[in-house]
Amino acid sequence: MKLFVAPDGTVHCVYGEQIDLTVFGKLQIRRASFVEPTPDGRWQADLSPSGGPVLGPFPSRSAALQAELAWLEAAPVPAL
Repeated sequence: MKLFVAPDGTVHCVYGEQIDLTVFGKLQIRRASFVEPTPDGRWQADLSPSGGPVLGPFPSRSAALQAELAWLEAAPVPAL
């Protein structure tokens, strides 16, 4: 899990349970994307909630999730 600390002390990350995030204070959790199946059974990651593109289609959900995480970690911190 990668943590990004903004100049104002706000911590941004892709949510995971590797560490107890409550140690940083009150959590504000929001969706960064929607990973959904396409009508033809493939998968896409819609990153519009983070100001990003729609990625895919991918042959599997895990491939879409991997692309989602790569985009989020490469994006400017406010996208998280």
